[in-house]
Amino acid sequence: MMQPETIFALSSGHGTAGVAVVRLSGPAAIVALSVLAGGKVPAARRAAVRALVDPASSARLDQALVIVFPGPGSFTGEDVVELHLHGGRAVVEGVLAALGNIEGLRPAEAGEFSRRAFDNGKLDLTEAEGLNDLIHAQTAAQREQALRQMDGQLRTLYDGWRGRLMSHLAHLEADIDFPDEDLPEGVSGAVLPSILSVQSEIAQHIDEGRRGRLLRDGFRIVILGEPNTGKSTLLNALAHADVAVVSEEAGTTRDAIEIQLDLGGFPVRLIDTAGVRDSDGTIEQEGIRRALSKAQDADLRLILIRADDWPTVPQSMRQWIDDAVVVVTQSDREPENKMFHVEHLEGVEAQGLVSLSVKTEEGMNDLMLMLEKIVTERMSPREAPALTRIRHQQALEAAVDHLWRFEQNAGQDAVLAAEDVRMAVRSIGGITGRVGVEDMLDIVFSDFCIGK
Repeated sequence: MMQPETIFALSSGHGTAGVAVVRLSGPAAIVALSVLAGGKVPAARRAAVRALVDPASSARLDQALVIVFPGPGSFTGEDVVELHLHGGRAVVEGVLAALGNIEGLRPAEAGEFSRRAFDNGKLDLTEAEGLNDLIHAQTAAQREQALRQMDGQLRTLYDGWRGRLMSHLAHLEADIDFPDEDLPEGVSGAVLPSILSVQSEIAQHIDEGRRGRLLRDGFRIVILGEPNTGKSTLLNALAHADVAVVSEEAGTTRDAIEIQLDLGGFPVRLIDTAGVRDSDGTIEQEGIRRALSKAQDADLRLILIRADDWPTVPQSMRQWIDDAVVVVTQSDREPENKMFHVEHLEGVEAQGLVSLSVKTEEGMNDLMLMLEKIVTERMSPREAPALTRIRHQQALEAAVDHLWRFEQNAGQDAVLAAEDVRMAVRSIGGITGRVGVEDMLDIVFSDFCIGK
């Protein structure tokens, strides 16, 4: 068996910083440190200051803090060395160039450190994905979900289902070779209730999976309305920046504009869209088509209606207003005693109604509190770990299909029944990497940054 290559990469962010971390992993990692440090390798897991020198030119590179993590007790399971450098560009580039000139070393590819951790049994695929999510987490809720996945909560859940099915599969296969005459329906009929219980639990997990994906990708709130209802003005106010062009000319916004918000610790994608109206312009028609497409995919819609038009709801908005928040804009133009009631909308189940004026900021706080309440209710974590990826969902849906076929074959065809359970086990095992999954590994790890 060929010895793996030793890889290295900058594991901290690019750019000038107080500290930059370069990581090495592989059989030559400690030897490489010895070359740079003049043979002065510190004891394992003891941080030590060492002068690093380019072996080719004898040029001094840095006075660095170095740590050695011998395998298998390291992140990758291999010998790992970390060089904590001063974060100047010349320092980092000099060290990376020196490492590149040492025989047996090469720059790491994206996600290669985590891939090696998986190959060496340090991480399963769900934990590796949780690590990647943690690196990219932007809100407290995203951080918490990623940490729960890194802790192995998804792995524990999926391995539990897999283990229960494998236990039943062993009995099913034994039943094929040694039929139990005391069971008229065979073992498949006897274990049917238990297997259907697993199927039900998986189906419920899939149904609740939307919450986990929303935490990863962000809760999508689409601002929808006719031209000149104040959509772009509201977007700019919520972003605290002029991200969208505001004009009294109708049809100014032609494409969707998106900003990121943090509401109550949850990630939110707020999307401004083109004004919806009848138009003969080809470009504006395309903008309206995209606006309606965004509205279709939204997790929540803000329907904007001008105060001087209220309580009339434009015909173009009526199909979207159910389960939306109705925002009556430009309220500063109306008398102070004008009342706004959701009862004006007969047959409509709106999430809420807010009147506001961006100009005077009246109602802005009410809108933010309402949005935060809705987002929190829909995205708050449950006790059970959340399904976080389409890959997981597809594998679990396949498992549910296989178990449905098992139900049809139970008591009828023992061979087919056992094969159905076996395929369900393989589908679940593919999520964590418990079965042959070479075809999916490159997809999982290619999303990682260099150095992880």
